[in-house]
Amino acid sequence: MNSFMQLLKTQRWDDHRYYHHSRINQTLHLVSATSFLCSYLLLFVNPSAASLLAWLVSMTTRQSGHFFFEPKGYDHVNQATHEHKEEIKVGYNLKRKVVLLAIWIISPVVLYLKSDLFGLVEPYTNFQSYLNQLGMIWLCVGIGGLLFRTVHLFFIKDVQTGLVWLTKILTDPFHDVKLYYRAPLYLLKGELIDPMHAMH
Repeated sequence: MNSFMQLLKTQRWDDHRYYHHSRINQTLHLVSATSFLCSYLLLFVNPSAASLLAWLVSMTTRQSGHFFFEPKGYDHVNQATHEHKEEIKVGYNLKRKVVLLAIWIISPVVLYLKSDLFGLVEPYTNFQSYLNQLGMIWLCVGIGGLLFRTVHLFFIKDVQTGLVWLTKILTDPFHDVKLYYRAPLYLLKGELIDPMHAMH
C-alpha cells in the first residue's frame, strides 16, 4: 500500500511539474475539475447528462489548456524537451489525446447518420433522445479510454502503474481543486507562467 501511494504521489507531481506551467491552463483545470465533480454527482441521477457535462465542459476546458496554452518549448525548470516529456508521459500524451478526441468528435456524426448505431442502441426519435443516446455513447468512450490505457500500462509498465494511473485520473478533480484554486488570482495579477518555486 505504501508503494502504491508513493507512486500515486509521484505521478501527480510529475503531471503538475511537467504539464501545468501555464496559469491559464491551471485555471482551466480548476473549471474542469469543478464541472467534473458536478458530473460525478450527476452520474448517480442521470448518467447521460453527467457524460454530456463531462465531455462538453470538463474535457474541453481541460484539453484546450494543454493544447493551446501550455508552453511547448524547452522546459528549463525540469531541464527537459517537450518531445522528451511526451515520450515519458504515463497517461495520454497529446498524440494519444488527438485519437481519443477524434473518436469523441466523430461519434455524434455516426449516431446522427445511423440512429441505432449499427444495432447497438435504441434508435433515437427526437433531439432529446438523440442527446440521451449521445451522452451514453460518450460515457462508454470515456470509460473505454480509461480502461484501454490502464490495461495498456499493465503490459508496457506493470499492473501497479496502470492501477495507480487509473486512480490518479479518477481523483484528479479533487486534487486539481486543491492544487489550482489560486490560479485565477495569479492570472489577475498578470502572472501567466507558474514560477514553480517548489522546484527550486
